[in-house]
Amino acid sequence: MKSSFRNTPRRVSRTISLAILGALPFAAGIAQATPFALPAPLTFDAGPLGKLDVQGVLSGYGIYQDNKFGAAPFDGSPMPGDKNTSADISNGQVIIQKNSGLVQFYLQAGAYNVMSLGANFYSTGTFTQNTFGALPVGYLEIAPTDNFNVQIGKLPTLIGAEYTFSFQNWNIERGLLWGQENAVNKGIQANYTMGPVTASLSWNDGFYSNRFNWVTGALTWAINKENSVFFQAGGNMGHTNFAYSSIATTPLQNNESIYDLGYTYTGENLVVTPYVQYTSVPASAIRALGQGTKTTSTIGAAVLADYSLTNTVSVAGRVEYIANSGNPTDGAANLTGFGPGSHAWSVTVTPTYQEDGFFARAELSYVDASMPTGFGWSGTSGVGGTQLRGMVEGGFMF
Repeated sequence: MKSSFRNTPRRVSRTISLAILGALPFAAGIAQATPFALPAPLTFDAGPLGKLDVQGVLSGYGIYQDNKFGAAPFDGSPMPGDKNTSADISNGQVIIQKNSGLVQFYLQAGAYNVMSLGANFYSTGTFTQNTFGALPVGYLEIAPTDNFNVQIGKLPTLIGAEYTFSFQNWNIERGLLWGQENAVNKGIQANYTMGPVTASLSWNDGFYSNRFNWVTGALTWAINKENSVFFQAGGNMGHTNFAYSSIATTPLQNNESIYDLGYTYTGENLVVTPYVQYTSVPASAIRALGQGTKTTSTIGAAVLADYSLTNTVSVAGRVEYIANSGNPTDGAANLTGFGPGSHAWSVTVTPTYQEDGFFARAELSYVDASMPTGFGWSGTSGVGGTQLRGMVEGGFMF
């Protein structure tokens, strides 16, 4: 999803909190990684519901960017994406979950903002209201055995190597490849583990479209404690063509097929995840949406890495490349936001500090898109080809 009108306490990098594990299918813990170790949850007895765990995150961000965008806002009011500088809440969320017994559940509620490279961004209030609402993730889980469960509700996607919310990721912003991946979907999902193999299968509404015609799946093989491989795939089984009222739903991507193949190395101080991605939108869907006449695809690759310098300090990096097939005159669609025939790359560096429930980090990112002569994607005039961003984020977890 692109938010744009443009079509262990001792191991900062490797500990995945119980809250995040509870929110994700078995496979995601290997294919994706999170930087922060949330403190132990507060546990209380909820009577007939049994024991519940509570955790939360409160954080804010500040941003500077050159080549600011000049796009019109979603709701008719000025938005931060038009500015060189901005500050807002990045996370104000509470997580309540029951993770034992046959019937379990997970609720994640509050405000949030999700920023991605090469795309406009919104105020936190606008983003929360016009994407997944005040309950972005919430589902009921039936777990008859330790290695099998079924979840139904608002679920995190099975696709990609990055999570949705900033506190779940090595980097503050999501990357270029994430722009072709969905984030949260409504549906039902089955998860099964057998030894080193984990499999998940979901029927859902794709890019939060309220049309239940998507199927996604993920398969992960943990070769050993240091090495694992994953394959993820999904797609629209039909065509979805209607007026969208949510910036969470990007019409072209909601009609795509997507495939991700990746590998994760987890060492003592270093975690590295390279992966490749391919997407395709059929010509029939592109024509129905009025976005062109030709089947259009993207091909991309990324490397995400995080290195722990000390027990409290780590440095993360991400390098990406993505290409949009076609050219501006052959009927191809604009899938990446950089236009048909474009090629874009990005680099992101994010040093992070965490001690107990406090964290702070900074980020520097750069995006460069090569486009046909006369076309651009950034700047108020829309003819710029690069964008540099600096960000800071800090807050508390409990």
